[in-house]
Amino acid sequence: MKASEIRKAFLDFFAQRGHSVVKSSSVIPHDDPSLLFTNAGMVQFKRTFLGEEKRPYNRAATSQKCMRAGGKHNDLENVGRTARHHTFFEMLGNFSFGDYFKEDAVEYAWRFLTEDMGLPREKLYATIHEGDSEMRLGPDEEARGFWARYLPADRILTFPTKDNFWSMGDTGPCGPCSEILIDQGAHVGCGKPDCRPGCDCDRFLELWNLVFMQFNRKEDGTMEPLPKPSIDTGMGLERVAAVIQKVPSNYDTDLFAPMRAKIAELSGYRYGTDPEKDVSVKVIADHGRAAAFLIGDGALPSNEGRGYVLRRVLRRALRHGRFLGLDRPFLSEVAVAVMESMQDAYPELLESRNFITRVILNEEERFNETLDNGLRLLQNEIRRLRDEGAGTIPGALIFKLYDTYGFPIDIITDMARDLDFKVDEAGFADLMEKQKEQSRMHWKGSGEREVSEAYRQLSAEGVSTRFVGYDTLSAQSTIAALVRDGQAVEEAPAGTDVEVVTSETPFYGAAGGQVGDQGVIVGPSSRVIVSDTLKLPGDLIVHVGKVESGRLRVGETVRLEVDQALRGDTALHHTATHLLHSVLRRVLGDHVKQAGSMVAPDRLRFDFTHFAAISRDELAEIERLVNEQIRVNRDLQVREMNLDEALKTGAMALFEEKYGDRVRMVEIPGFSRELCGGTHTHRTGDIGLFVVTQEMSIASGVRRIEALAGRRALDYLGRQQSVLHQAAGLLKAGPFEVAERVEKLLANQKQMEKELEALKSSLTSKRSADLLEQAEEVGGVKVLVMRVEADDPKALREMNDRFKERLSSGVTVLGAHQGDKAFLLVGVTPDLTSRVHAGNLIKEIVKTIGGSGGGRPDMAQAGGNRPEKLQDALDLARKLLRERL
Repeated sequence: MKASEIRKAFLDFFAQRGHSVVKSSSVIPHDDPSLLFTNAGMVQFKRTFLGEEKRPYNRAATSQKCMRAGGKHNDLENVGRTARHHTFFEMLGNFSFGDYFKEDAVEYAWRFLTEDMGLPREKLYATIHEGDSEMRLGPDEEARGFWARYLPADRILTFPTKDNFWSMGDTGPCGPCSEILIDQGAHVGCGKPDCRPGCDCDRFLELWNLVFMQFNRKEDGTMEPLPKPSIDTGMGLERVAAVIQKVPSNYDTDLFAPMRAKIAELSGYRYGTDPEKDVSVKVIADHGRAAAFLIGDGALPSNEGRGYVLRRVLRRALRHGRFLGLDRPFLSEVAVAVMESMQDAYPELLESRNFITRVILNEEERFNETLDNGLRLLQNEIRRLRDEGAGTIPGALIFKLYDTYGFPIDIITDMARDLDFKVDEAGFADLMEKQKEQSRMHWKGSGEREVSEAYRQLSAEGVSTRFVGYDTLSAQSTIAALVRDGQAVEEAPAGTDVEVVTSETPFYGAAGGQVGDQGVIVGPSSRVIVSDTLKLPGDLIVHVGKVESGRLRVGETVRLEVDQALRGDTALHHTATHLLHSVLRRVLGDHVKQAGSMVAPDRLRFDFTHFAAISRDELAEIERLVNEQIRVNRDLQVREMNLDEALKTGAMALFEEKYGDRVRMVEIPGFSRELCGGTHTHRTGDIGLFVVTQEMSIASGVRRIEALAGRRALDYLGRQQSVLHQAAGLLKAGPFEVAERVEKLLANQKQMEKELEALKSSLTSKRSADLLEQAEEVGGVKVLVMRVEADDPKALREMNDRFKERLSSGVTVLGAHQGDKAFLLVGVTPDLTSRVHAGNLIKEIVKTIGGSGGGRPDMAQAGGNRPEKLQDALDLARKLLRERL
């Protein structure tokens, strides 16, 4: 069976048994701040398992996109060297939310593997939890009993808590696991005669993990039974495909065949002929797949968090490309092979082809430059170490080359061996471990607001808020809850800050980049000023405000009134954002995708993917086209429909949004279609005017445009015109003559600066000639050791250059100070560097002024914070030179 057939068979099997087949969520968990990546099938159901949200089904099945790299899974170096290790993989899973439990979970797993997949029953094993005295739990005899229906007793094995118990965290839902293993035969794995389940080799391979969530672990460690036990299972598609296709490695399955073929086409290397080169093929195939899915779901290369993991994945693939002779951009072509081979299951990848390949190509080009820079750095450092008589490349340098330039340690080791250098591998390993620990501790999550216990409880009780604000800005509703300082309260008196939840509201909760509404809530005897509105998971809309007067109580009927002017200004900025997004794709290319936005009453900010600065002409064209669409005054059309139906219309779906089965499509006919839950104008003409105020780069491959619309844009142009007239007045010119007049003034200033520099240079040259007369002769060598007037190290260098022009052979030691800083420079003409090494000399004398420095044999500089000791440093230099010359 092909992997695609296995995936379909799995989902069909569970659909026939009453499971809702749920689409894979993004590999980036937008609504879980605790995770770097989606790393298991249960992630999208986490709030359901915790009782924080209710779903319209109580059993589900998925094939979930997963990523395990970075954070606690920071072991990229294993990928390609083992048969089963991946960064990106697909996890097949079936779930029960308080519906069926162990008996059905065991039966389903057994029937699917033995009947649908045809795996040999006599080769299968099951493991159960052996119990844990600290948790006061005995062996999972219940699971043993269910497995005994299918397996003999000697193939039902007990394993300890570390292997066969799962928990969502230190507290909360948890329970024993039951793993299904398959014996692949003595020819696989370690080959030891005593090899048995539990061995780290591949012979007894874990296929499927069934988690029986039946307890709630309390803060004191006690385990109480859950009222509705649940099931969470996971089986790696790559792993089960390798078993069914009878191949020794996941990389030999049909899942990786298209990538292997593309790598062979590009490199000329045939997989299977050289073990070391095979590792490179596996790395490129795995990492190319991971990059395609990560970028497709909105990750972009950067130097922190998820973006840093993506950058490391890309660079690791690229440096393995070098091992195969691929010294030109190639990974984007491997990514296309991924998209084409997986388009049936993940059509969105191919739809984003231009965008994904452009991001990868941009990173490839950057890395090739970085790699060349790294090679130069390594060569320079080796030259410096040799000059200093060192024979070992320090761990800190190896780590810098690895972390900053993506160098593998084997490249450094090979270069070192050729040059008779040793390598400080222990120091490198220590720094690597520290980096892994920092990565585990400091990675950035999805940035979502952490939901307090009060709101989790409300969601568990089925409390939600219905938004009615598309059609009205005022509504009457009942107060469902009041929260103060994270705790639910029954009432809130005047003067207190409070968060108000009502059963329905016209207030828009901040989402999709649009800020929350402001306004007032008026009760029978109270008034609340709402300063912000938040949308929380579980369809809760929270009004954040302050009780201005009276006393607000749970259960009261209140009037909610949105600030009409602010909502109107926000709406026109939001519609302008849709126009801007569409125009950017027309002007810059369809690789442009939204990478973030902020829509407020007073401005809009739009972040998007693009790989070059936007020219002045392009920016003017963007602004012109948006205003053209405003003047056309198109009607906006808003429709609710199924997600798949909306995507078939070509509607844009945004990275940072989590969509349900029903979505809202906002269409500007003939121009733009986007899935959007925000508020908008009725017609484009309502925007009035659009002005770009700023354009900048905010990250590699990500640009930002800030703009104004409506009356805010008009105010901005008015202020701009006022400043222009003021400048014209100062220049005694008309408004259209200002640029020309300023250009002339700048040209005059530049000429005057050149003349001033020439004068300074002449004075420095004259001063240098005068000082050179004070040089003394030591051992037949002219030596000038002198305190001079110089503002900074650059001035010292210029002075030294003047001396070198006049001094064909000699040594100069110059010292100067500025404020509380002292500067030193040592210059040695090339013919004398064998007798006096400038870098070594300056290291000896700089200690006198409490500083540090170094440099080449012919020129070195240093600085310190004890200027009062400058003369002592110069005297020491004179003494050392007399000894050496």
